[in-house]
Amino acid sequence: MILNFFFDFILLLSVSILLRRNVSIYKILGGAFIGGISILFLFFEISSLMLFIYKFMISVLMVLISFNYKNLKFTCQNILFLYIASIILGGFLYFLNVEFSYQHYGLIFINTGLSINVIFLIIFCPIIIYIYVRQGLLLKNNYSNYYKVTIYYNDKKYFFNAYLDTGNNLSVPLTNKPVILINKKIKVKHFFYIPYKGVNSEGIIKCFKVDKILINDLIKKNVIVGLLTDKIKIDGVDCLLNKRILEG
Repeated sequence: MILNFFFDFILLLSVSILLRRNVSIYKILGGAFIGGISILFLFFEISSLMLFIYKFMISVLMVLISFNYKNLKFTCQNILFLYIASIILGGFLYFLNVEFSYQHYGLIFINTGLSINVIFLIIFCPIIIYIYVRQGLLLKNNYSNYYKVTIYYNDKKYFFNAYLDTGNNLSVPLTNKPVILINKKIKVKHFFYIPYKGVNSEGIIKCFKVDKILINDLIKKNVIVGLLTDKIKIDGVDCLLNKRILEG
């Protein structure tokens, strides 16, 4: 029961951090306690279906105690991430148990008599969840800056995978219009050059004005686009948005 309580506490804490729920640690402890006593169901003779239903109801109760109820979407998201964390932790522990408790010869597994002890689980479970939460936060923060961009120029449409570069402050002198950067080849008829200065470099960049651009569902007109000579070093990205382009 204590080990079950420990696992549930780690899982609920990971959901709180990943979804930024900002709740009291005591509420998470309360939710973990409910999860801990659910192990008592194993001592009753019930069908697998009923056991599954009881476990699901316990997980819903854990979430409600830990994070309260605001609306259905909020609650369902909490439950979903709780199960995702459980699957990741359970899968990793199963993998470790198979690796340490069995020798395998091709598809044949032989029990060696070893098993993962409780101390090992207590030490490594927080590490596993920490890695999961850290990577989840990085992905959440990183991919929230990705956009689909369509550039309209000379009666043609060009499609880009864009990234909102908070370090891109490039603007046109005098007019102070923000400049977005692309590395796709577009045949430009009328262009001009503007100076730029980076951390380790400076020079001039070829720019032109487009009819309009579509950033997801946001339309911007009379936008200045700069042509990069070097490839953008962000996976799958061929356009860097200026942070000011989304303002106003």
